Amino acid sequence: MLKNIPKVDKVLEWPAIKVFVEDYSRWMIVQAIREALDQVRAEILGEKATKEILEEESIVQRVGVAIEKLNTPGLRRVINGTGVVLHTNLGRAALPPSLRETMFEAAFGYSTLEFNLETGARGKRAVHVEELLCRLTGAECAVVVNNNAAAVMLALSALARGKEVIVSRGELVEIGGSFRIPEVMEQSGAILREVGATNRTHPRDYRAAISDETALLLKVHTSNFAVVGFTSEVSTEEMVSVGREASLPVMVDAGSGTLVNLSAYGLQGEATVGEYLEAGADLVTFSGDKLLGGPQAGIIVGKRTFLEPMKKHPLLRALRLDKVTLAALEGTLRLYRDEQQALQQIPSLRMMTLSAEELASRAKAMVRRLRRTLPASVSLKTLKGFSQVGGGTFPLLELPTTLISVSVDGLSAQQLEQRLRTRVLPIIGRISQGDFLLDPRTVADQDVPDIISALQSLVAI
Repeated sequence: MLKNIPKVDKVLEWPAIKVFVEDYSRWMIVQAIREALDQVRAEILGEKATKEILEEESIVQRVGVAIEKLNTPGLRRVINGTGVVLHTNLGRAALPPSLRETMFEAAFGYSTLEFNLETGARGKRAVHVEELLCRLTGAECAVVVNNNAAAVMLALSALARGKEVIVSRGELVEIGGSFRIPEVMEQSGAILREVGATNRTHPRDYRAAISDETALLLKVHTSNFAVVGFTSEVSTEEMVSVGREASLPVMVDAGSGTLVNLSAYGLQGEATVGEYLEAGADLVTFSGDKLLGGPQAGIIVGKRTFLEPMKKHPLLRALRLDKVTLAALEGTLRLYRDEQQALQQIPSLRMMTLSAEELASRAKAMVRRLRRTLPASVSLKTLKGFSQVGGGTFPLLELPTTLISVSVDGLSAQQLEQRLRTRVLPIIGRISQGDFLLDPRTVADQDVPDIISALQSLVAI
């Protein structure tokens, strides 16, 4: 069978292959043929092949699949049926649809990125968002960079390079991708000074550690884990008191960083950025693509005395935002001028604050819509469950939801998950207790026709 695998040149001459030339380059077709023949060879060597594998029709079909794969972007849209709102692997916060035109114009045309229309001279890149951030948080000054790790590194490099920064041992977190606070601090040139124990730290621990080498006190919000039981942590107010006694600035890494109080919606325990500043923090860093619901960005707000050095720091140019991200961040922040507008128009906020009753209604409506168009071989049922905020935020919080269990005759839950995940438009769900589940919390209404189409194609196989 190996000897009968056709050569690439021979396959190129097949009439069915020549049809592809009308739409695709010769390079792409050759690559697809090689990939298809490699698959055939592997299956023969794996003793999984029958003689039909070498038939022209079979190979042409493989070439077509390979061309489609080569022509499909690696970074592309997926349908998030997991119920994890800020799914790090799926891009975290989905941006408000109202920003499409703004981002399109920024990307495909010229803009006022660094041009002051009033003076006709060069302007400052981040001025478009800094004023909004100050108004929304009550800060004197703001700086934006490409993510929160960069924000922390820039702040420490500008304010504490070669000096000690005091941090509680219980706050030395590791964030996504195995990046750790001590390592970010090391790269900034600051010297880590640990105090307290993993589970308990007191104000006296900070006081005892302060020396002539101390540059600032750092509080890190442990947003991606929780320590329970015999615990004690120093509040922002207590740390500010210690800092004032020693004439040292206090920096808070707020992590997710929310601008609105979400406790009324059952999301408790997350202080707003404004509340950290009201408590006396001199500067606060946070992410743009978590609870804020905007694009990936690192945001620093606080007192002008401490932020101005960052604006002159060489690192800022290396960490600055591009024009499309700035357009997205400005558009997101503008929505926060009306809190109710932000809750309705920012997708992540809307998803997080959906009530259990609303989700039960959405799930039932979605099931009715699916049943009207799908055959009896697709079974659907609803069951109670939980969603997660994700993105390292509210790690212990379970948001009540109504899940949709989907099963297809002849397919296990694992097979169904794999086939939906590997489509050109991937549908990502989760498996629990033998059921393949979709959570309406993160499935948009416009996603439903694509889910119907995907399930219909599976039944037709």
